[in-house]
Amino acid sequence: MLSKNILFKNFKKARVSKKISFKLKNLLSKKNQILFSLSNEYKNNYDFKKIKKLKRNVNTRVIGMGGSILGSKAIYSFLKTLTSKNFFFFDNLDSSFKPDKKKYLNLIISKSGNTLETISNFNILLKKKDENCFLTENKESDLSLLAAKLKSEVIHHNNFIGGRYSVLSEVGMLPAELMGFNPNKFRQLNNLIKNKLFFNSLVANVSSLISLSKNKSNSIILNYDPKSEDFFEWYKQLAAESLGKKNKGFLPVISNMPKDNHSVMQLYLDGPKKNFFTFFSLNDNSSPKIKSDFLSTNNRFLKNKSINQIKMYQKIATENVFKKRNIPFRSFEIKKRDEKTLGELFIFFILETILLANALGVNPYDQPSVELIKKETKKKFN
Repeated sequence: MLSKNILFKNFKKARVSKKISFKLKNLLSKKNQILFSLSNEYKNNYDFKKIKKLKRNVNTRVIGMGGSILGSKAIYSFLKTLTSKNFFFFDNLDSSFKPDKKKYLNLIISKSGNTLETISNFNILLKKKDENCFLTENKESDLSLLAAKLKSEVIHHNNFIGGRYSVLSEVGMLPAELMGFNPNKFRQLNNLIKNKLFFNSLVANVSSLISLSKNKSNSIILNYDPKSEDFFEWYKQLAAESLGKKNKGFLPVISNMPKDNHSVMQLYLDGPKKNFFTFFSLNDNSSPKIKSDFLSTNNRFLKNKSINQIKMYQKIATENVFKKRNIPFRSFEIKKRDEKTLGELFIFFILETILLANALGVNPYDQPSVELIKKETKKKFN
C-alpha cells in the first residue's frame, strides 16, 4: 500500500535499503526547484483573474512537444470523467489536420520558445477569432515575439524546471486549472514524505530496480486502464530521457492489456529474459455487465460479470503465471480516480527516476543527445 488510494505490491524480495533511504532524505533536504514544485508551498506564476478569464473557454487546444504537453494530456485522460471541458492536444506533426469553425483557446507551451514542431502546429491552427495564451521562459524567443505581435497573454515558465519534470508546475497545473481541477490537490509531496509506508515502499522499489538494472534492460508496463495510457506516455519520456545515458537505463514499453495477451505475451513469457514488469489497474465500478441472452453453456460463468471484473481476473491470473515463472514484477492497483491519486503517482515516479539516476551515475536532468537531431534537422532548411 502506498496510500489509501493506491494498493502497491513491490517486487519479490524487495528490501528497504539504508543507503537509498539516506539518499532520498538527502535529496529532500536540498533546495531543488523540481521537488519544490511537487509541494503545496509552490506558488503558480499566474493570478486567479487571468485564469478566471481563460476558464470561460469551452474548447481548449494545448500545443506543445514532450514534457511541455505530456503531463497535461495525462491529467485530462486520467480525470476526463470529472470535467466538462473539451481539451485537444497537438504533440506531433500531423498532415491530416482539418480546420473547423469553432472558437478555441490556444495554450501554446514551450520552455525554449523555439520548438520547431510547436511553432509549426500553432501557425497551422491559428485563427483570428481564437484566444491565445503562451507559456514560455521569460526571454526573447520566437514564441515570445509572436505573443507580443498577437497581444496575447504570456505566462512565464520556471526556467529551473525541465519539461519532463514540469507537470506539477505551471506547465501542467495551468491546463489542469482550466479543466476545473485544484493544483493543491496534486501537490502531495509534503504529506507523502511523512508517510512511512510511502517512503519505505519507494525506497524498497528503487533498491529492487537498481538490482534489476544489472541484467534487465526493458521496463514493460502492463496497463489495464485505457485512461492511464497517456500517463505512461508521460512516464516513458521521464524514464527514457532521464536514465538513457552512458549505455545505461531502461527501455519503457507500454503494453495495452488484456489485448496484448493475444500478441506479445508469448514473448514476455518465453522470450529473452531482459524484462521487468509493472502491472497497472484501476477499479471501475461503472463498467458494463454482460447479459446472459447470448451466452452459451460454456460461457455461463460470464453472466453478470462486469468488464472491470473480467480484466481484474485476467490481471490476477497473469500475475500468478509470472510468479510461477519467477518473472520480476510490481503492481499498482488504483482505488480512486482523482487529483490526489494522480499527484501521488506523478511524485512517486519522479522521485524514483531521480534516485535511480543517482544510483546509476547519470545526470537525471539533462538530455544531451536530443539536441543532435534538432541541429541536424535545421541544417536541412539552410
